[in-house]
Amino acid sequence: MSDPAYQRIPYSWHAVSPVGDRRGYCSDGGIVGVVGSVLNGVRCVVFDVGETLVDETRLWTSVADHCGVPVASLCGVLGGLIESGEHHGRLWEILGVDRCSPPFVIQKSDLYPDAADCIDSARSHHLRVGIAGNQPQGFDEQLSAAGVRADFTGWSAQWGVRKPDPEFFAQVVDAAGVPPAAILYVGDRLDNDVVPAHRAGMRTAHLRRGAWGYLHARRPERALADIRVDSLTELTTMWTNNA
Repeated sequence: MSDPAYQRIPYSWHAVSPVGDRRGYCSDGGIVGVVGSVLNGVRCVVFDVGETLVDETRLWTSVADHCGVPVASLCGVLGGLIESGEHHGRLWEILGVDRCSPPFVIQKSDLYPDAADCIDSARSHHLRVGIAGNQPQGFDEQLSAAGVRADFTGWSAQWGVRKPDPEFFAQVVDAAGVPPAAILYVGDRLDNDVVPAHRAGMRTAHLRRGAWGYLHARRPERALADIRVDSLTELTTMWTNNA
């Protein structure tokens, strides 16, 4: 293709324009694009936490150990619930154990290797950086101890509302201090991240990693994501190429 709006980028990037132009979708390593039109006007990037910045492997292992069930059993049931569209809170009922939430503090080793670099890259490209998710009070301190810095954070415990409630995303917009269309929301889930952020008027990036990320990548709703990537490194490269 000779269309100047296109550029050659890695095969795993699937970018579509904010108005639904699907020309950018490609899965065979060819030319994909309209990346510039997706990123133009973005002034703030907001990251989800679990399986976006933080690898939750140690968390789920801790939950399984605390509840006295094999990790494989817990993860198998979790995957089945995600695939069927049921809430993961049914884990305990299906496993026949009391609901348990053992104390857990994230460590620097829990961060995905590409997390800090992506945040630093966003800042270097003059983007305001936010982190928002269904986390408890005091989570800022955990992130800070792990070496993660953001211009603003927002937690469900702080705001009194959880994703995917529209009010949560209204709070994100208020905290960002820019119009919804100037925000790129990055997350691994369609139901909690991409779809509600899209409805709030934000641009969205779906990250295909973690249990939700892989399973949700097979759903048609993924087409709502303006950008579809397999790692945060790909976002970092996109900002650099679009500079």
